[in-house]
Amino acid sequence: MHKLQRGASYSSFLLGLIVFSIALKVIVAIWPAYWDDHIIDKQIQSVLDDNAAALSSDKFISAMNAQLSMNNINDLKIEDIAKVSNDGGQLHVAKHYEVRRHLLLNIDLVLSFEKNFDQRTVQAK
Repeated sequence: MHKLQRGASYSSFLLGLIVFSIALKVIVAIWPAYWDDHIIDKQIQSVLDDNAAALSSDKFISAMNAQLSMNNINDLKIEDIAKVSNDGGQLHVAKHYEVRRHLLLNIDLVLSFEKNFDQRTVQAK
């Protein structure tokens, strides 16, 4: 009499291990970029919220570069990732940048981040 076999075969176990490894590799590749973007968003909101309405574009840029350096984000500069404009005495920050991460072999992941900040709406929260 045949017994019913239970459990995974070697090939299904190997396939599951490969899928899990690829998923883990993708998560490890993209997590730092998303975390850095989260920190950048929080720092932009913090600088816009903490400073008076008379904050100039140059002061904002220097304060942001100092905050990014303090948070160990040394590969991005605010001048490269955001456009800062002074509209009617209120700062407007348009952040747009891409991060390219190597996945494996000749496959890269391109992550695009975009968000707009207005000093008036940040201070109102």
